[in-house]
Amino acid sequence: MMFDHPIPARAALVALLVALLAALAPAGPPARADDSVALTDLGWVWPLDRMRIVAPFVAPAHQYEPGHRGIDIRPLDDGEVSLRSPADGIIAFAGRVADRSVVTIDHGGGLVTTLEPAEAIAAVGSEVRRGDLVATGSIGGHAAPGAVHFGVRSDGRYINPMLLLGGVPRAVLLPCCEALQS
Repeated sequence: MMFDHPIPARAALVALLVALLAALAPAGPPARADDSVALTDLGWVWPLDRMRIVAPFVAPAHQYEPGHRGIDIRPLDDGEVSLRSPADGIIAFAGRVADRSVVTIDHGGGLVTTLEPAEAIAAVGSEVRRGDLVATGSIGGHAAPGAVHFGVRSDGRYINPMLLLGGVPRAVLLPCCEALQS
């Protein structure tokens, strides 16, 4: 970063952070499934009832770069992992991909959910409602035993599932204090 005049180190750091946040922020209006509904207004539910997140979504820097294109969740108890459909949809795929079993649900409007490793209870082509049991947890893939990877694509692009569950707060830049400018 080049400056025409000297800037104190703290102010330069703040400017760099603001530039970085601006570069990472999505362009345009909030994500929408169609032209009229914000994603958080779609009423999605968690695939597990009582659970914790064990690995967060990590957006890749570029489409082909490394990242974690979903969240890994684990039930709080050690019982069977029963997975629910987060929204109404149709089971689009149920089968093995590489070393894991996968269930994919097409929710319409360009939104597709992937649960893995997961053994399907519902057959491909079945219509499911929000909250319906669709699969049980399995083994394989990158998720630790007992955990499930929950991924969501919007028009073919992976997005953070928390956007649909209301768990991503809007970023707000606060004004800088005078102490940082000196």
